[in-house]
Amino acid sequence: MSGVDAYTRLAAVYDEIVVDPTYDRWAVFLHETWAGDDAGVHSVLDVCCGTGLMAAELMALGYQVAGVDSSAAMLARARELLGADVVLVEEALPSLTPEGPFDAAVSNFDGLNYLTPDDLRATIAAVASRLRPRGWLVFDLHTDAMMEFTAANPAVEGEAGGQAFAIRGVVDADARTCDTTIEVTRVRDGDSFAEHHRQHFFADEVVRGFLEGAGFDLLARTDEYTSQPAGPDTLRATWIARLR
Repeated sequence: MSGVDAYTRLAAVYDEIVVDPTYDRWAVFLHETWAGDDAGVHSVLDVCCGTGLMAAELMALGYQVAGVDSSAAMLARARELLGADVVLVEEALPSLTPEGPFDAAVSNFDGLNYLTPDDLRATIAAVASRLRPRGWLVFDLHTDAMMEFTAANPAVEGEAGGQAFAIRGVVDADARTCDTTIEVTRVRDGDSFAEHHRQHFFADEVVRGFLEGAGFDLLARTDEYTSQPAGPDTLRATWIARLR
């Protein structure tokens, strides 16, 4: 079994074995969240866009979308899905070079959990510099409940799309990190690889401070792209903020 950089070989099977297939519902939530904006939301910056699933849903709703991701392999998949005319930029956060201003920015499916606290702070500030006044920032993050759940359930195994997979996580509650190994084996011939990922769990007060420092007003923190406020059992919280 070969070890590879995160989201290199995994990109080819990511949508089949990793992604929660709810991007259509999430996109509708975003669309409804922005509906009352008198200035209108037309352009969206998709931060950590991955294989382009959220961008595709937003484009289907009529938005102009640009994407940023650090993985060339993931962006190659996104290019196949989104077409040649969509702006897709390969760069690692907190670098953020697409020209704005955008009406809104999004980051979905835990993309920002891969950042260190310093890089999350700098990324939120970089996003603010790419938004118009009163522009929107909507993103999700794993919660403390997710950290506890992962610690109690460190291994997940399954099969999808002709791939057998095992996901194993080691949580360090003091450091607020989870080191995850994803092992994938192609069933038909036994070809396999492993990728290693590190995610960070951010305390609510830390995220609130980063938003405040970058000039955002926090409007809501909800339970995974719903109108329900996030509670103690929420695993993935959606943060909704607007630039002042």
